[in-house]
Amino acid sequence: MTKVLILGASGQIARWAVQMFGEHPDVEQTLLVRDAQKLNGDAPANARVVVGDVLDAELLATSMQGQDVVYANLAGDVDTQTEHILQAMKKTGLKRLIFVNSLGIYDEVPGQFGEWNRREIGSYLPPYRRSADLIEASDTNYTILRAAWLQDEDEVSYETTSRSQPFKGTEVSRKSVAALAVDAALHPQKWTRANVGVSKPGTEGDKPSFA
Repeated sequence: MTKVLILGASGQIARWAVQMFGEHPDVEQTLLVRDAQKLNGDAPANARVVVGDVLDAELLATSMQGQDVVYANLAGDVDTQTEHILQAMKKTGLKRLIFVNSLGIYDEVPGQFGEWNRREIGSYLPPYRRSADLIEASDTNYTILRAAWLQDEDEVSYETTSRSQPFKGTEVSRKSVAALAVDAALHPQKWTRANVGVSKPGTEGDKPSFA
């Protein structure tokens, strides 16, 4: 049995992951959300819902008790949220962390797309970079997913690049990122202390097709 705590479970990527985890009878999910109504009543049978905030240290540590994996799908002040997550993991002895981050935090996106990406989201990236730095400096068994620009195609199609490689592609489906997160949760030996870029093959260009 794999027990997964999903932080930000009502997010658009996490909703796909929740449904995918729901297809595995040997998985138990705990969904931490600030507003349960955003789940639209779609939680599968193997999921229980906890209403609260990642910044609530007591609730977060309690929610981590007995878990095998933390999957974080957050936004905004992700560096502050990361600090709280790592503190709670240390307190509870939990080691496995999967964290969705963003392309561009290492200025690793080449060419005209890299320039466009910096103009569009460069000012929003510092907390995401700090989050990744905190995770990499921790003793967790982490998988950081630096996702390309997100779209809503109902497909699973992705390729990955390492931390030291130039980023490939411009976009990727939320379902694809969720599929990789689920794979990382169920097969942790495949993505041990890994920091990977995630994009759809064949989407190289100056900007995403929908921009």
